[in-house]
Amino acid sequence: MSRKPKTEITWDTFAEGLWRENPVFVMLLGMCPVLAVSNTAMNSLAMGLATTFVLLTSGALISILRNFIPKQVRIATYIVIIATFVTIVDYTIQAISLDLYNALGAFIQLIVVNCIILGRAEAFASKNTLARTVVNATGMGLGFTLALLCIGVVREVLGAGALFGIDLFGPSFEPWVVMILPPGGFIILGMWLLIFEYVRRSRADAAKSEEVKHAA
Repeated sequence: MSRKPKTEITWDTFAEGLWRENPVFVMLLGMCPVLAVSNTAMNSLAMGLATTFVLLTSGALISILRNFIPKQVRIATYIVIIATFVTIVDYTIQAISLDLYNALGAFIQLIVVNCIILGRAEAFASKNTLARTVVNATGMGLGFTLALLCIGVVREVLGAGALFGIDLFGPSFEPWVVMILPPGGFIILGMWLLIFEYVRRSRADAAKSEEVKHAA
């Protein structure tokens, strides 16, 4: 007998993917596309939105079918569902822009094995109602997109002196070429992880100090 799914929807249902359980800055998932395609803001945005679409649609379908999918084949079923929506994204991007499709390369198809999507399918979509799953998947997808943009914007501005292909500093700017190369991805990711952790600890310390003050 299947366990009764949770139905309560709170702000945290949506926001946990943006902050407390951010896929990139907290759980460190999906590192391959994060480092590989975040050399420009446009690539980062496209990959983030593509992943969000697959996360949202596959999670919704899995939630709807959760009581009909046999336990023994659930992972295989999840992968088939995810692969179906990845194929839709793959052909859609190819139809919209070949340049963007070529820039993202094989990482579009590799969304199928992205740990974020399969992990949310197993840990959340299969145990929650459709509405709750959609809200949570949207938050997780936006959190992933935000993280990619944070990295992509910095890398493009420093590495090419541009943002979304628009020149910012003129011909006198000397770009930091390393930023659009693989080492630049690691450098900027490390910088954002440091900032993210510092903010989290500062907020935790502030909350703890507030509790102590009220207790006194």
